[in-house]
Amino acid sequence: MAVAGRECEDIKDCILEPLSFPESPGPINVPSDVVSLPCMFCEQLHKETEKDGLLKHMVIEHKLVIADVKLIANFRSYVLYWKKRFSEQAITDFCSVIKTNSQAPEEQQENYFLLCDVLPEDRVLREELQQERLRIILEQQQCERSDTSFQRLCMFCDEEFKGNRSVLFNHMIEEHSFNVGLPDNLVYCNEFLDVLQRKMDNLQCLYCEKTFRNKSTLKDHMRKKHHRKIKAQNQEYDQFYVINYLELGKNWEEVQSEDDREFGDNNEEDWSDWEEHPVSAVCLFCDQQADTNEKLLCHMKDNHHFDLQKIKVDLGLKFYQQVKLVNFIRRQIHQCRCHGCQEKFQSKMELITHMEKDNHISVLPERSVWDQPQYYFPTYENDSLLCTLSDSEEEITVQNEEFPVIGEDLSRLEALRRTSVLNQLVRDSVLRS
Repeated sequence: MAVAGRECEDIKDCILEPLSFPESPGPINVPSDVVSLPCMFCEQLHKETEKDGLLKHMVIEHKLVIADVKLIANFRSYVLYWKKRFSEQAITDFCSVIKTNSQAPEEQQENYFLLCDVLPEDRVLREELQQERLRIILEQQQCERSDTSFQRLCMFCDEEFKGNRSVLFNHMIEEHSFNVGLPDNLVYCNEFLDVLQRKMDNLQCLYCEKTFRNKSTLKDHMRKKHHRKIKAQNQEYDQFYVINYLELGKNWEEVQSEDDREFGDNNEEDWSDWEEHPVSAVCLFCDQQADTNEKLLCHMKDNHHFDLQKIKVDLGLKFYQQVKLVNFIRRQIHQCRCHGCQEKFQSKMELITHMEKDNHISVLPERSVWDQPQYYFPTYENDSLLCTLSDSEEEITVQNEEFPVIGEDLSRLEALRRTSVLNQLVRDSVLRS
């Protein structure tokens, strides 16, 4: 692989070879009214938006490599600090020296300098820049929280909202089931809404990010697929959530996963005594109890011809969908209503007789009937069957069907139930249904 503008003999066995860097052009003059990035070693300037150009220049001309550039909160301040320090002391006082082509003759060897946070001074600088950025973000967030001049159209119904930003976000949750989290966790809300509006104008689904031929088709897709949410893994949205500014070099996923591991590690002994007590789960259709999940599933399969495992596989049910299905059936049986045909009976005995005679026990209604938010909550608070549901880590994909990815374990479910945001969403859904 050749580097443009260099002779082959000059780049033989060069560390820059895989990067395909072009030869640095002459000095760049940046207008005085534009914020500039100075080189740490010479007088060359680059626009602040051309950070990559400056990095290439310093690698090619000055053999300096900066580690984890993306984690530096304020790159211009970082550059200015080290420009001053390099003018005071030799670069070898701060940087690790990397010798390339160490097995080659000495004239073909080159020294590169690595500037990274292994150096305590560099680490402290990066942390101070991070804290300064967090301070600015929190000030910006506080301004937006108290701002009453907010004015914006809803992207779904074009209704105009004025006052505080929370009015619009609450409207989108309540009227359109579109949830991006609590308004108080957001920052740069206008820019965030601009991004979402631009995607909608481009006929792009906000969750799966597929593009559609017209606005009507897009709205139908988002409604039917329950895609009225953003794709959390899209890093374009990270800048609008305060959690992504809290720790140096960590986004919300890493912070959250660390919290989960800490919870599990610190409470391992507290949960260990659960194994000493039998499960005692109750059958969905009769009063039979079992001390293991396997026994109860076998009982329902052999005595009621209801195979929960087969239903799970056939319908591609993930953990929370199994929870909702069980809670749905529990509620129907409690109300003496057949979950297959919705016919109501005077007693549970009449109901079971009907279901067994007409083979309705294994008949399920349309998914939209039972896959509802109100069935996150158990019909019976001590329903141990919920604790024994299969929590497979395998991804089950159903043809032409897409489901949001949710962490699948019961402690997560309990945490969600205790979260006021989810509780409010569920209550709103129940009231609207």
